[in-house]
Amino acid sequence: MRQLYFLVPGTGGKYACGGLWAELKTLNLAKQICPAEVVTYRQREKGNLFLDDVVKQPNLETVIFVLSWGFDVAYLTAKLKSYNVIYHAHSAGYGFSLPPDIPILAVSRNTMGYWGQHTPNSLIYYLPNQISDQFCNLHLERDIDVLVQTRKTSEYVMRELVPALQNHCRVYLIDSYVDDLAMLFNRSKVYLYDSAEYWAQQKLSEGFGLPPMEALACGCQVFSSLNGALADYLDPGFNCYKIAVYSKEYDIQQILTALRTPLPALPESVLAEYRTDAIVQRLSRILDEMNTFFDYKLHNPSNIKSLTKWRLAQLNWQRLLAKVRRKFF
Repeated sequence: MRQLYFLVPGTGGKYACGGLWAELKTLNLAKQICPAEVVTYRQREKGNLFLDDVVKQPNLETVIFVLSWGFDVAYLTAKLKSYNVIYHAHSAGYGFSLPPDIPILAVSRNTMGYWGQHTPNSLIYYLPNQISDQFCNLHLERDIDVLVQTRKTSEYVMRELVPALQNHCRVYLIDSYVDDLAMLFNRSKVYLYDSAEYWAQQKLSEGFGLPPMEALACGCQVFSSLNGALADYLDPGFNCYKIAVYSKEYDIQQILTALRTPLPALPESVLAEYRTDAIVQRLSRILDEMNTFFDYKLHNPSNIKSLTKWRLAQLNWQRLLAKVRRKFF
């Protein structure tokens, strides 16, 4: 089993975000299976390896570089084209392409489908993000009616829906980092999450959508958009409610109704595939197959035509010619 080097620009400061925490969680899970370390490439950090130093080391055929930072993947794949590389794909839509010798590890079925369409000759696997055990229903008294995180939330929710709800119930806004988000979810009856507008502005997809799932795990009722990977697990009317439906007044009516008569609690079995044991088991099998692939790649070139723009143009031209021949000949 090859050693894994998880490449991130940095492990804190301006790089701190949900995507980074999810990647570091995956690193810690991988350590249960094989040697794995953080490697930074934008800033040097005490106690962590730095990419420019690592590539000078010998015997790098025994290493797999794990890329995840979408904005830097094109640059990093060019820099590391002589080595074993995996793309750990969170959001989709960055616009770069990948050669078939780079396996893809998708955190959602939505992202897996994106790469299945864009790189059909690549090795692709599904590995969802981990839901930490701290996110569970503690059955506490819920003193917050509606919880809202301001980051990634739509203008509609912040400027129209929240002010209107404040006239009817207790609304709590999160506008900074929270040490114990699980406790806040356990204190809340309803959680609002509307990220479609944010990701549309970024021209990217919702890569996984951890907060709604974490809220569900804590027994909180979720009103959410269904963009990107949120559609992987959210099921309006059964485990959540759709937000921003038709009118503000309709949303208010649905939220107030949910406060009085919530949906049944989400069974733990629904969350089982996102818990630590299931993720480690799945990752172990995936890494075993990826190592076999890299062994094979050492002595065997790729010989399937990639679905490039030029290849698509050829196929469309051939299809057009075939139609003409059928019509006139």
